[in-house]
Amino acid sequence: MNYGEKIACLADLLKTSTRTFALTGAGISTESGIPDFRSPGTGLWTRLDPVKVATVSALRRDPAAFYRANLDLLSKCAGAEPNAAHYALASLERKGLLAGVITQNIDGLHRRAGSQKVWEVHGHLRTCHCMECRRSYPFGYLLEQFNAGTNPPRCGSCNGVLRPDVVLFEDPMGDDFYSAYRALSGCQLLMAIGSSLQVYPVASLPELAGQLVIINREPTPWDGRAVLVINEKIGKVLTDTLKALAIDA
Repeated sequence: MNYGEKIACLADLLKTSTRTFALTGAGISTESGIPDFRSPGTGLWTRLDPVKVATVSALRRDPAAFYRANLDLLSKCAGAEPNAAHYALASLERKGLLAGVITQNIDGLHRRAGSQKVWEVHGHLRTCHCMECRRSYPFGYLLEQFNAGTNPPRCGSCNGVLRPDVVLFEDPMGDDFYSAYRALSGCQLLMAIGSSLQVYPVASLPELAGQLVIINREPTPWDGRAVLVINEKIGKVLTDTLKALAIDA
C-alpha cells in the first residue's frame, strides 16, 4: 500500500473498531523537542548506559551524579508543549473513536493536550517525593533547588533526598500499568505509536489486542504481527487520519 492507502485503511479500522486504545512511546514526543531513547544515532541510550545513570541503584549510590546525568532530560520533558500527534489523539477520544491512551512517557503531554483517559505506566513529572519520609512536593520544587545549586535536591522536612515520581530501571511497575492491562480486556484495535516495543513489560501489551497498528519511524519487533505499519512522521500520520475521518484537530 502507498501512504494514502495506509491512511485510508487506518481510518477504516478506527471507524469499525468499538474498543480502540493508543499505546505511545518516546517517538510521539520528539516533535515536541524531547529526544527519544533508541533511534540510531540520536537516541539517548545510544550515548548513555541507562543501567549506569537511570536506575534506583544509581540514585541511591550517588544522587548528585544521578541528577547531573538526568535532570536536563527531565527538565525538557517537564517544559515541553504538546504537538499535533497529542492533539490528534485527544480529538479521537472526544469523537468516541479512542477509549484511552496508555503511555510510556513521563512528560504529561497527553493530559495537557486534552486526553481524558490516560494511563502513565512509567509515572509523571508533576510531583516528586522524599525517599526518607515520603513527603510529596511539586516537581518544580525539585527543579528550583537544583537550579539554585542544591544537588541533590532535598526534602524541606527531613532533609532526605528527593526523587521524581517516575519509574526508574529496577523500580516495580506502578498501579497505572496494571490498570492499563485490565483496561485492554476486549481491546479490538491497539495503535502502537512512537514506541520501539522493546521495553518490557509494556512491550507485551500488544498481545492483548485483537488487531495491532504500528506508527513509528523505525521498525519494531512487532511489525510482522501488525495489520498495518506506517513508518512516517507521527504528527503527519495522525493529522492526515483525522482529515480522512473528517474530524477537526
